[in-house]
Amino acid sequence: MKSITADIGLLKRMNWGMTLILAALLTIGVMFIYSACYISEETPVRTLYRQQFKWIALAGMAYFAFALFDYRRLRKVGPWLYVMSLVLLVLVLFVGRTIYGSQRWLPVVPALGIGIQPSELAKLGVIVMLAAMMSRFGVNVKRLGILFLVLVAVGVPMVLVVVEPDVGTALIFLPLAFVMMFVAGVPFRYLAGLVGIGLAFVALVVTLLLAPQGLGLSVERAEKITSAVGVKDYHRRRMKGFIDPQSDLLGAGWNKMQSQISVGSGGKWGKGYKKGDQNILGFLPRSVAPTDFIYAVIAEEMGFFGSVVVLALFCLLLLCGAHVALKAQDKLGRLLCAGVMTVVFCHVIVNIAMTVGYLPIMGLPLPLLSYGGTFMVVTMSGMGIIQSVNIRSRPRVRSL
Repeated sequence: MKSITADIGLLKRMNWGMTLILAALLTIGVMFIYSACYISEETPVRTLYRQQFKWIALAGMAYFAFALFDYRRLRKVGPWLYVMSLVLLVLVLFVGRTIYGSQRWLPVVPALGIGIQPSELAKLGVIVMLAAMMSRFGVNVKRLGILFLVLVAVGVPMVLVVVEPDVGTALIFLPLAFVMMFVAGVPFRYLAGLVGIGLAFVALVVTLLLAPQGLGLSVERAEKITSAVGVKDYHRRRMKGFIDPQSDLLGAGWNKMQSQISVGSGGKWGKGYKKGDQNILGFLPRSVAPTDFIYAVIAEEMGFFGSVVVLALFCLLLLCGAHVALKAQDKLGRLLCAGVMTVVFCHVIVNIAMTVGYLPIMGLPLPLLSYGGTFMVVTMSGMGIIQSVNIRSRPRVRSL
């Protein structure tokens, strides 16, 4: 009885504004997943939205469970969560399901087609591991040795994700590590050096993909080098489709072009709910409309106004996370909040940028809106951790 009373007392201390924002985004997501699967009144709607309800229920339980869980205990749990995510990343390379050329899904209930994406779980594992590592008492983050350990902790799962291959998800680990190191107090000269190395590497890969002759290499030699770092032929097609969509209108440039048409045709107020021509007529492929291109569906049907509302909700969510981080009473709490919000921020920016044509198609979902289970549960778990920090940032709150 005392335990139940204590739990209720903790829930009262939650940031309910953040919870309402999450609920609003989840509701919008279900609405437009339904719309993205809609064709006509006579045609049955795909049941993705029903499955999304199930994922939301599971994610909601994870959200409140992590909010009640004392985040300070994650310092001990972190290494185990990190190791478990590495084990799953290795396991998926051997027994994972291959969909759209990537072996990312680990079957849980194969008969029902239910699986998990270890790469999404790895994000949470890396966040908790880095936070525990850099907040431990006596650790001097200004030492190169600690910086090396951090890079190894990030690099191992990143390489495993690239091998799947899932380069888009792997790239999220870079800003995640950068922001968490910045918040932890790693000297700026180290961070600037890492940024320089990263930009040089990206420039090298892009050159190998688009103009290997500029480096004095043959096309065959460049392909061998890019394959060695996890870049596949479809990455090359996506990059070329991004730079020149007209070069492959029916292939790599199709999704990009149709997404831009969807966003642009929405105008100020949109065409109306379930009235998006690009989606109903199938120009925006139904295989990606409820997932990576859900923002294009929203923009076409709700127009500029609806798009701005979605962006405003994400901005408010990020501000809530930043506020909790600033008032956190210890370094561990600040780092956990910074890590979770960095992942959400990167997904929002990259997804919307690729939807409107400012970035190549990278296959990153829009948090809380795109159809999918593992990313939904991981995102809501991260939000629950932020709530845990918020609850215990107030005075006279004892550890459970």
